Amino acid sequence: MPVVAAYMYRHGQRAEAVSLNTAVTCETDKSEFVWIGLVEPSEEELRTLQTNFGLHPLAVEDALKAHQLPKVEVYGDQLFVVARTAHLEHDRIAYGETSVFVGQNHIISVRHGSARAHTELRAQLEAAPKLLQQGVDYVLHAILDFIVDGYLPIVEAVEEDVLEMERKTLDTFLVREEVKRLFHLRRELIRFQRILGPMSELTNRLVNLDLPCLDLDAKPYFRDVLDHVRRVETMVAGLRDVLTTVFEVSTLLEQQRQGEITRQLAAWAAILAVPTAIAGIYGMNFKNMPELDSRYGYYIVLAAIATACGALYTRFRRTGWL
Repeated sequence: MPVVAAYMYRHGQRAEAVSLNTAVTCETDKSEFVWIGLVEPSEEELRTLQTNFGLHPLAVEDALKAHQLPKVEVYGDQLFVVARTAHLEHDRIAYGETSVFVGQNHIISVRHGSARAHTELRAQLEAAPKLLQQGVDYVLHAILDFIVDGYLPIVEAVEEDVLEMERKTLDTFLVREEVKRLFHLRRELIRFQRILGPMSELTNRLVNLDLPCLDLDAKPYFRDVLDHVRRVETMVAGLRDVLTTVFEVSTLLEQQRQGEITRQLAAWAAILAVPTAIAGIYGMNFKNMPELDSRYGYYIVLAAIATACGALYTRFRRTGWL
């Protein structure tokens, strides 16, 4: 069902259920308001709400399309806020969208692709009537705070993976699949930053601008949401740096390993060059070779080869090539 909940609240308490097909009149007191929650509603349902609550048609179009970056727009005495939700699916960050219509005595949330329902949030607010009776601006804060709090588990999960890969890099070399995963995580974090930037700008406007439906007393609450967004931004930026460092360290260690192998091969080649050269000289089969008449020549040559090879081996061991 697209309609998750639709209730009127009065003095911080749930008063009665409301119908989408009927216009609702509230008192001038801000403690009496209607909170409607929708999930992927049809155009007809949103058009009905547009008529009953005086929603701006451009805002309704945006809520239907659900392909907007985070933003806040003012339409007369109403606000239209778009926030992006996010959740982790394996190694991929999936995004949803929540549009919020805020009037003096109504707040309507429209969710698309969100993995977290507002049922728990509504229950928490209903358990705190002193906060709920402050009006729609405090409900808007709670929705945005609920969305931003969903970012932190994503960052923490990615952080654990990245730190594990960092530890593994120091012990063993990354295989091809792990390198591909590094680049995949980096791409996901870049996309996430493209959402966090507008979210930061959105909350910053709610804090610093004089907007309808928002009291000055609610500004500190939105400032807290802004701090949370900036904290996540800082963590994501740090993770991108760690990912870059892991890749660079892995590349340097691989180059170091290849250098060690190259030095070892060069050292053994130099050692083997000694008997190869001597054997090559005595394998030329010239008739006039006085050493051929030596009784102990064979043993002397073997001793000379062993001595030369031993000296080279000792020298290479001291320099760390072997």
